[in-house]
Amino acid sequence: MKLKITIDTKVYEVEVEASEPEQVQLPPVGYLMQPAAVRVPASPMAAAPVDDGGAPVNEEKVCRSPISGIVAKLTAQEGQSIQTGDTILVLEAMKMETNITAPMAGKISKIRVNPGDSVKAGVVLVEFE
Repeated sequence: MKLKITIDTKVYEVEVEASEPEQVQLPPVGYLMQPAAVRVPASPMAAAPVDDGGAPVNEEKVCRSPISGIVAKLTAQEGQSIQTGDTILVLEAMKMETNITAPMAGKISKIRVNPGDSVKAGVVLVEFE
């Protein structure tokens, strides 16, 4: 296909080839993508880390926030027994929801956040018995 293009009163004749449009695979209609679960690694930290309240915490019995965000919803409650990988709460960061999962099996002794709370990365979200 030939086209005429005018730039600053000068006319150029250009030949253009049309290419085949690329095939794009879309998910089926009604398909909902689920947010990926985030596991907080049990990494060794400095001896007796101090949380916001100033009291030392046992790292083996807490779940810390892997990212900064806002608590969208709690899916577990204090006193509930959970298994490793169960969703405890959902954080929203940059308009994406991230499931925060239990790093261990056990019973929740205290949930330190509420829906709507803003949290920073590394803050203790949940304590286990």
